[in-house]
Amino acid sequence: MFTGTLEFDVVLPADSRNLKAKRGYVRPVVAALRRLEVSAAEVGLQDLHGRAAIGVAAVAGDPHHVGEVLDACERLVAGRPELELLSVRRRLHGDDD
Repeated sequence: MFTGTLEFDVVLPADSRNLKAKRGYVRPVVAALRRLEVSAAEVGLQDLHGRAAIGVAAVAGDPHHVGEVLDACERLVAGRPELELLSVRRRLHGDDD
């Protein structure tokens, strides 16, 4: 069994100055990621209105498949015009970890 995780650090548009506006940007991204059959959630920076940390986790029996799924997730977030992707942190864990 192999697990892979991604953590995205994103900047939200200037009009996300309150929690409701922030959720309006984060929720659609999380929903789109979940359609790729991964677990996804806002995992940090909840106290900052202009930033968000979004986490993704995938599990598969083949490390190549986990990598492909994580690549698709990264392309999805990077392709969102309303977000500025600051960084992506990727980890892959196998049976030996």
